[in-house]
Amino acid sequence: MTANAHLPPRSADEQALLERSLIELFEQRITFNQVLGLKVESLRAGDVRGRIEMRPELIGHYLHGRLHGGVISATLDSMAGLSLMVAIAGRHPADSATQIVQRFSRLGTIDMRIDFLRQGIGRHFIATAEVTRLGGRVGSTLMRMVNDDNLLIATGASSYVLA
Repeated sequence: MTANAHLPPRSADEQALLERSLIELFEQRITFNQVLGLKVESLRAGDVRGRIEMRPELIGHYLHGRLHGGVISATLDSMAGLSLMVAIAGRHPADSATQIVQRFSRLGTIDMRIDFLRQGIGRHFIATAEVTRLGGRVGSTLMRMVNDDNLLIATGASSYVLA
């Protein structure tokens, strides 16, 4: 049983508002995510997923048309932050959407490692992240990126300050 099991869950309307708010935050208010073209595909605990479409502005190697490593890193970093926000929302089920989104202002990357496993070649890329530890002040995540053929392009691990 979780420490917050005695708290009433968020209403369906409030949960829908939270999901809309997180999507707006990550797709529109974080303008670098707009540059990446990052779109949120899933916000479920254990299934936080985003997608970017390949386009010329994201090419890192002009001769081969590969996705830039910085795009891969930034996308995985964003998805890890989003997975932590989903986990925080789950930990605080009585908090409003506004309260959860305000917690984002205290979130910051402490450390991140990206392993580039294959060339970033594809029509689109799916990035996922899962929370491996959600402490009071620090959260840790594991991330993955695959291309449109479901080939693993990169993996990552990161830590974030939460408070």
